[in-house]
Amino acid sequence: MTTPRRASQQSTSPYTHEPKPQQERVDGNLPQYNSNGHVVTRGIQPNGESGRQWFHPYHFLRVCWASSCTASKYVNVLWPFVPAAIALHFARPEQHLWIFILSYVAMVPSANLIGFAGQELARKLPTVLGVVLETTLGSLVEMILFIVLLVNQGAQGVPVVQAAILGSILANLLLCMGLCFFFGGLRRHEQQFHDVVSDTGSNLMLVAGMALVIPVTYANALRGRENLSINQLELEVVKISRATAIVLVLAFAVYTFFQMKSHHGFYDDILEQDEQNDVDRHRDLAKPKLTLTESVIALALAITFVSMMAVFLVENIDYMIHHRHISDSFLGLILVPLVEKAAEHITAIDEAWDNQMNFALSHILGASIQTALLNTPLAVIVGWGLDIHMSMNFEMFDAVVLILAILVVGQFLRDGKSNYLEGALCFFVYVLIAVAAFYYPNPVEGHETAGSSVSE
Repeated sequence: MTTPRRASQQSTSPYTHEPKPQQERVDGNLPQYNSNGHVVTRGIQPNGESGRQWFHPYHFLRVCWASSCTASKYVNVLWPFVPAAIALHFARPEQHLWIFILSYVAMVPSANLIGFAGQELARKLPTVLGVVLETTLGSLVEMILFIVLLVNQGAQGVPVVQAAILGSILANLLLCMGLCFFFGGLRRHEQQFHDVVSDTGSNLMLVAGMALVIPVTYANALRGRENLSINQLELEVVKISRATAIVLVLAFAVYTFFQMKSHHGFYDDILEQDEQNDVDRHRDLAKPKLTLTESVIALALAITFVSMMAVFLVENIDYMIHHRHISDSFLGLILVPLVEKAAEHITAIDEAWDNQMNFALSHILGASIQTALLNTPLAVIVGWGLDIHMSMNFEMFDAVVLILAILVVGQFLRDGKSNYLEGALCFFVYVLIAVAAFYYPNPVEGHETAGSSVSE
């Protein structure tokens, strides 16, 4: 019987084929080794084995600082903004503008740590489960912001939450996907991806987009009827939104079952092949990794910092709207999604750069689907529990832009290929939306909110 090769016996050249990790034990006493020569802990995937156990502060800080990619590592330079935001919040609470700016910037490294810790956890799990977990953790920042906005601002926070919901989807579909296509296309003539990932994701987004705009279409179709008061109309829209939320949660459950259970094999084979296409795979496998304990600790710290920054951010939104004249639409549609999705965007762009387009699309479309089918209905249900009329009666501008964005992206995904031109076009469309959102007036400037309140 041959014994597994140790790391010391392997060539370090990136051009040699790495030994394939032993996938199963030959007998109960034979240890399993991964490509780095580490004994694999039972229940941990070989590529996620760190070779250590429990918590080691020095290794923990070193691995977290190195992060998953160069762009993510540069984001760690922003960590000093976290203590600065905390100190200014408690020492000079009247400095609303600076607290908002510092908290906004500090949200980026905090969200990046959630993304990195999620990626480390995902490496230790089966491929499809790992991608789903990583995407879910990436959406955690978004859900925290939605809940903090509703709890702290009440009905006044509804317009920002509504804009942030659609802004999050737009940031994924246009900004992130555009940058993935662009940077991946700079390195290659064109990139290809599997239609199981692209078709399933784009079709789901089209259906989810239709579901999201049903309440606003209903409200605008009946607004102005003499036999229907504004209060009565808004109450009916809230009821429709709550029913839609329940249906969307059920749709998300079916989608998760489809991805994780019934069609697990399709996704697993596609993503496994993508891992083999990674041009930096030998470097990624050789990088030091967090232990399971360290991954959980990093995740707990990141969630704590994100929650604190979210509270500081939300507490100063009123000041930014009423004193700095930042519109609800621009704040929710553009500014909030940029920080809440920073980690996912960095991860997806790095995967596209490494020619892992199926992984990149899984993160982009998966995050968009989670926002539409899970986070949005959860925000409505949380508002229901808090007796806040959180509805899906979005601004018509936001709703129309969302549907158009879904159609544009679906068209780009149809042929299963991408290039830098398509990426640049997606980015330009996002910039145009941002410009329009910047000039979009607040309700207090003479325009009634699309559905944040049921009283005149």
